[in-house]
Amino acid sequence: MSDSYAVDVQDVHRRFGPITALDGVTLRVRQGEIYGLLGPNGAGKTTLIRTIVGLVAPDSGTVTVLGRRMPDLDVLRGVGYMTQQAALYPGLSVEENVQFFAAINGIDGEAGVRDALELVRLYDRRKSVVSTLSGGMRQRCSLACALVHKPKLLLLDEPTVGVDPQLRVQFWEDFRKMAAAGTTIVVSSHVMDEAERCQRLGLIQYGRLLSEGTPAEIRERGGSQNLEEAFLALAGQPS
Repeated sequence: MSDSYAVDVQDVHRRFGPITALDGVTLRVRQGEIYGLLGPNGAGKTTLIRTIVGLVAPDSGTVTVLGRRMPDLDVLRGVGYMTQQAALYPGLSVEENVQFFAAINGIDGEAGVRDALELVRLYDRRKSVVSTLSGGMRQRCSLACALVHKPKLLLLDEPTVGVDPQLRVQFWEDFRKMAAAGTTIVVSSHVMDEAERCQRLGLIQYGRLLSEGTPAEIRERGGSQNLEEAFLALAGQPS
């Protein structure tokens, strides 16, 4: 694998009983790139992300992350993972949650915790108990936990669910800054507006990669200036 790729997925298959979650997925994500996995619910996006992070072992095929074949525990300190459902301790404060994730990733010191909380605009609520937060604030806290150790690779599974439009725009501005500084970001979404913000896209449905390219390339292949219509055309569905 070239050193220019942070993620290299080659012909990955994964079944859960009779269900084929991933059906021969092959893709590569360049270092410092924002790569979007776009597809409807149940398309295989979450399974693919969990395979990349090493939580799901493929039935066949290979996954290489930051130059190491997965699963590999030594790689994980360079990876941040924000799950679709906020993986937080509801009885702890916002700050305590972020401190915990910093500690398990070997980060010592308050500066990193403060930086992460300021990035997601939660520093003023750092003493609030997570169970008292709104859904959007929990998403923001979960994001802070995922990036507190300044990972080289950030995996985001539907990161802006429940987040208001203004904060969503701010999140994407922050994602672009992180990518410009060298962080590779893989983000799954079924929202076309968010797909437009990615540098490259992988369209996934029924566990298969339908097409891959920049948003402009996807629109051209799908024969429409509307990304949603292009997706439907490439998926073989009427628009």
